[in-house]
Amino acid sequence: MRLLKYILIFIIAAACIFRLWQERPSYETISGRTMGTYYGIKIKNSPAAADLAAEIEKTLTEVNAEMSVFDPDSELSKINAAPAGQWLELSEPMRKVMKKAHEIYRLSGGAFDPTVGRLIDLWGFGVKKGKKRPDDKEIRALLATSGFDKIRFDKDWQKLKKDNSEVTLNLSAIAKGYGVDRVAEKLEELGIRDYVVEIGGEVRAAGRKSEDVDGWNVGIVKPEGHYTENAYVLTVKNRAVATSGDYRNFYYDGGRKFSHTISPQTGYPVENGLASVTVFHDDCMTADALATALTAMGEKEALAFAEENGLAVILFVRDGSGIVPQFSSEAKKMTGEK
Repeated sequence: MRLLKYILIFIIAAACIFRLWQERPSYETISGRTMGTYYGIKIKNSPAAADLAAEIEKTLTEVNAEMSVFDPDSELSKINAAPAGQWLELSEPMRKVMKKAHEIYRLSGGAFDPTVGRLIDLWGFGVKKGKKRPDDKEIRALLATSGFDKIRFDKDWQKLKKDNSEVTLNLSAIAKGYGVDRVAEKLEELGIRDYVVEIGGEVRAAGRKSEDVDGWNVGIVKPEGHYTENAYVLTVKNRAVATSGDYRNFYYDGGRKFSHTISPQTGYPVENGLASVTVFHDDCMTADALATALTAMGEKEALAFAEENGLAVILFVRDGSGIVPQFSSEAKKMTGEK
């Protein structure tokens, strides 16, 4: 009788262990803080670098040292502090980001323009805090010092110089996406092929989540309420996803809402019917910059631009009765929407 009791205990314990083994996550998770936000990385269980977390931290520290406006010693801060007419040698990462930023600037007709750095500060969304509506005169004065056409590059993108010393770059609308790509490249370099990388909502996914799931589930937040509900959950593989919206970083002044995306044309925060824009692309840097450009355009121009350039884009638009989604043709193929 006692032997039977021990056998039953053993069987129950073995069953519990087997159940726990079955329910264990099919991936490893690494997380932390970077660029004033959080990052999260999931990797399908497989041989990995002995100190993968340290490798990722090192990579993100390098990106910050290149692209941060908050670090006075960063490469970007040195560019911003440089006088007019002085040629500056660019690091390989900065060349890559500047070349892509200039490409999206040209493609979007100036809707994406990272030279609005001083305007971002003026409105309280950058280095200088204190969120209040600035004086119209100040806005016009700083708008005159912005414009990507006031920066010159040599033919190989090795160097740049500014026409005006007041030109100030802020790469926040492209740097997170670039950081995602850099981490993804590091994982690939280490032989890791199944992963999802996310920094502040910008995502790049590759390979499989598990033996049963080909791809990774990525949620598209519904930009209303407490922003905790996903409007869509899509399986993404070998693609990047970036979202820009007016529902997280904003403030009210005099009963009027001002969001963090500054229009390069007016110098004011963009005001249109768009609550958020989500862009799918092969790399996260491009998706990140395009999401900002489309937000600045407004819903009609953004959808036309997406169609013209074959982009997979989901727009959430305020129509008076609520927030409704709109899809580009490429996005309809991905989601099955009609």
